[in-house]
Amino acid sequence: MINTIAVVGAGALGIYYGGRFARSGRDVCFLVRGEAERLRDRGLVLEYGGERHEVRPVRAETEPAAISPVDLVVVALKATANDELERLLPPLLGPRTLVVNLQNGLGVDEAVAAVAGAERTLGSLCFVAVNRLAPGEVICSEQGYVEIGEFGRPAGEAARAVAEVFSSAGVKARTRDSLLAARWRKLVWNVPFNGLTVAMGGVTSDETLREPAGEARVRALVREVQAIARAEGVEIEDAFLENQIERTRGMRYKPSTMLDWQAGRPLELEPIWGEPLRRAKRHGVPAPELERLHAELLERANTGPRPS
Repeated sequence: MINTIAVVGAGALGIYYGGRFARSGRDVCFLVRGEAERLRDRGLVLEYGGERHEVRPVRAETEPAAISPVDLVVVALKATANDELERLLPPLLGPRTLVVNLQNGLGVDEAVAAVAGAERTLGSLCFVAVNRLAPGEVICSEQGYVEIGEFGRPAGEAARAVAEVFSSAGVKARTRDSLLAARWRKLVWNVPFNGLTVAMGGVTSDETLREPAGEARVRALVREVQAIARAEGVEIEDAFLENQIERTRGMRYKPSTMLDWQAGRPLELEPIWGEPLRRAKRHGVPAPELERLHAELLERANTGPRPS
């Protein structure tokens, strides 16, 4: 039974899911860098389903030693902060603690497992549109669903227990026997839409499809992701590619990578674009559009956005 939860990180996903867990009656504590007092004083504000929800009181700490070992650790940090995992995770772990990683991309579960242990590591792919408005405040424009898998093994009791935490909070959740396959399927959206919103200078996701040239790039990128995944033993059906494109046409959404770029924060280049590109080269799969996009993002990351 999962009763106590530590959410590591207070970005959009951490606040959104952590807040929903707290609303469902779980004992949730947020591990944050410098916003603990703000969260304790003002609580959380979640907007979803056309309604505004306030969560009070809120437990928040800046040091992991201030939190006792919990039943579930939710890793909601950006992958760019994974060098902090060795310091942050061990004080939160008890003999039966599970750790679920919300990060995007490839290689991120390995980073968690290296610290927490493979036997307790899970990953959750969050198909959701949520933005952070201010410390402790988020708005979700598309609730979507989550897919949960266990690291290096089929879904079992641990995946079902974590899925129940999400489900009891009103979040649609399903388990997957292959976490790797779930990660590749998430990359079908993240590679083109997270990437092109930055490469095109800071546009919303729907704008990447507005012109024929943009849509052609999107379609080329999803096909390349499909081909690299196939080389890794993961089959992604054509209908899924088309669904990801069509559902984005009306999605006026600012992906996290674009917001990070506009704010001058580090970008999650390696897990989302660099590692898939390296795997393409390892398998001998041509990926010219992915290579082009990766180069553009490297340049954007180095130069930053133009002043408005």
